[in-house]
Amino acid sequence: EVKNNEFRVAITPAGVHELVRHGHQVVIEKDAGVGSSIPDQEYVAAGAQILETADEVWATADLLLKVKEP
Repeated sequence: EVKNNEFRVAITPAGVHELVRHGHQVVIEKDAGVGSSIPDQEYVAAGAQILETADEVWATADLLLKVKEP
């Protein structure tokens, strides 16, 4: 999220694992979980692909999970 003082993240590594387990591809913006103390490595271990920018995520994803509206 890009709001000031917003530290939540829309999905945890456990949620990523469940989506991947059911055959979905998951992409996450680099450092998306930092505010929630979730490093990118945990998302990668759960099966997510890390993309460098929000623009890359928007261009790649068919469905977006967000804490707040865009």
